[in-house]
Amino acid sequence: MPDRAKILLVDDREENLIALEAILSSLDLVPVRARSGEEALKALLNTEFALILLDVRMPGMDGFETAAHIKRRERTRNIPIIFLTVVDSAPDYAFRGYAAGAVDYLTKPFDPWVLRAKVSVFTELYNMNKRLTEQSAMLRDRVSAELPPGAGDQGTILPELSRRLTAVEDELGRARELARKSQDPALAGPLADLAERVAHLRSGFDALS
Repeated sequence: MPDRAKILLVDDREENLIALEAILSSLDLVPVRARSGEEALKALLNTEFALILLDVRMPGMDGFETAAHIKRRERTRNIPIIFLTVVDSAPDYAFRGYAAGAVDYLTKPFDPWVLRAKVSVFTELYNMNKRLTEQSAMLRDRVSAELPPGAGDQGTILPELSRRLTAVEDELGRARELARKSQDPALAGPLADLAERVAHLRSGFDALS
């Protein structure tokens, strides 16, 4: 079984972390807690995350500062960040959130279904990207080997690669449908990037086979 995607939950209040875990409990993912921006940055040093849910108002290093540090690091700059804050926050908080690199911004109290739907789609995109990376590696290995026709296990590798790539294409279609139903503009960019990677991999495979 592949490792489940991990989601980093960053909030200084224990009750908020418990609420987030409860909302996401029906999804196939692993929530990881951080009680401060500093804790979040430490967690990001050694663990790969599919998404970060980041509270804006925290003592010490707030959400904007934390996001700035995340986006400066080569290893973490591409992790999607969804900012969470109370509804009476300063009017420029949403602008500052997007300027800091957030893909989305939700105000508390938020609709649990909406949060679950957003997290579900970003998690699915993360899982598909991981599978695409694995398929790309398989394809590169196949090309570099350049076995003569009929040699080695070419007859088994290519059909298996085709099967896996078709599964990823099917998942991409489902992710696009989820994004269409949610009408979430934040998903347009990641979906377009993923579709381009899938098309590129398919072209390479078709040329090889």
